[in-house]
Amino acid sequence: MASLSDLSEELGEIEGQISDIFRALSNGFQKLEKIKDSNRQSRQLEELTGKMRECKRLIKEFDREVKDLEYKSDAGTTKMLNEKKQSMIKELNSYVALKKQYASNIENKRIDLFEGPGEGFAEENGLLASNMSNQQLMDQGNRMMDETDQVIERSKKVVHETVNVGTETAAALKAQTEQMSRIVNELDSIHFSLKKATQMVKELGRQVATDRCIMALLFLIVAGVVAIIVVKLVNPHNKDIRDIPGLAPPAPSRRLLGYPN
Repeated sequence: MASLSDLSEELGEIEGQISDIFRALSNGFQKLEKIKDSNRQSRQLEELTGKMRECKRLIKEFDREVKDLEYKSDAGTTKMLNEKKQSMIKELNSYVALKKQYASNIENKRIDLFEGPGEGFAEENGLLASNMSNQQLMDQGNRMMDETDQVIERSKKVVHETVNVGTETAAALKAQTEQMSRIVNELDSIHFSLKKATQMVKELGRQVATDRCIMALLFLIVAGVVAIIVVKLVNPHNKDIRDIPGLAPPAPSRRLLGYPN
């Protein structure tokens, strides 16, 4: 009989994937039998359930490929493919039934864990109470009340300590906030002082420039006056040079009577 890969490459690949999943399911359920913890069993069962969903999807793909090949396959091949599909479905259903069985067992264990011990404990307490005298019951009640009071006191102490820690934390945060506010104010003052100093430097620069211009102008005036004085002294008869106000003109040379020039 020809293999599925000879009939269709897709069918051969799907069959291989389904076979791998069936092996993984078989190994998974064998491993599940050895697990005692219900939580681990639940996780293992969820993993196996995911594999079964994947196997169901692959079987549907297998069925579609079989239907596509019906028109070009003979009756014997078609029958073989349908039997193969039914075999896969039957094996998958066996694992689904096994999964339901384990899920039911795990649920029953959880019910025993949550209900069994509580009921036994209540029954045991009832038996103990029926065997105790009135005085013993009162002593037991007082002891339980004392224990409850101690628990309450410890709780109040914890709450008080928590409140103190919260108060100290709030005070520390407030101090830090005030310190940050002072730092910000100091930074603002420094910024203002730097701004004023920059303005003063600019004003001083302008004043120095003005003073330099005035000194240069005075120097030019003085130099001009000195130059005029020098020229006037050197050439006193030069009519092109006007007399300097406040400066007396040079005295004319005097002639002696009776003497020719």
